[in-house]
Amino acid sequence: MAMKITPLRVLRSGAVPESAVPPLADGTVALWLMRAAQDDDAHRLLDAEERRRWKALVREDDRTRYLAAHGGLRRLLGRYLGIRAHEVAFVREACPCCGGPHGRPAVRGGGVHFSLSHSRDLVFFGFASTPVGVDIEAYPQAEVSDSVAEDLHPLERGEFALLPPETRSAAFTRCWARKEAYLKGTGEGLAGGLGRTYVGMGPEPAAVPGWSLTDVGAAPGFAAAVAVSQQ
Repeated sequence: MAMKITPLRVLRSGAVPESAVPPLADGTVALWLMRAAQDDDAHRLLDAEERRRWKALVREDDRTRYLAAHGGLRRLLGRYLGIRAHEVAFVREACPCCGGPHGRPAVRGGGVHFSLSHSRDLVFFGFASTPVGVDIEAYPQAEVSDSVAEDLHPLERGEFALLPPETRSAAFTRCWARKEAYLKGTGEGLAGGLGRTYVGMGPEPAAVPGWSLTDVGAAPGFAAAVAVSQQ
């Protein structure tokens, strides 16, 4: 199945998305980007577990981002499922690593696959008819990329070492976003290991068996990627 990515759509925090959402049954991946801002109504949409996590956050900016992200996710899922945002019920799939109930988040009853990522004040959503993972990352400080790059795939470590210092942060972030998108799509998360799957640091992602991996232009100073199962 060929993957078709819709143009990146922008959602305002606290807004209800347009009624005509991109169809997903034809292999389309629908991507949305939102700038997190105060969302006064989002807390009314959350379930008990989401409210518990929201209230447990200490910093006000973290609470604002959480509400905006999860309110936006529920509004979008409500559109795709044809139900009200507060009626969306979440479950956890089995972990592919250990079989425990802490794998990829899913909608109870199925109907659409989704993924959520946020970095600083940007929130990135992906929706598809097959398992999907998205990730967005702000460029880190040089010492951070230099340190974390040591845990990547051996080929990626070699590519990183050959890069001019001024290009390393962008290349590392590009690689990291690809890797996280893939690991979120499989449901493994970071427990799947940063060094196991090669996604590359070059201008195009490396081929990953069973998955379609694509970079997404989101915003200056950020890297983003989407991974979609082809099985």
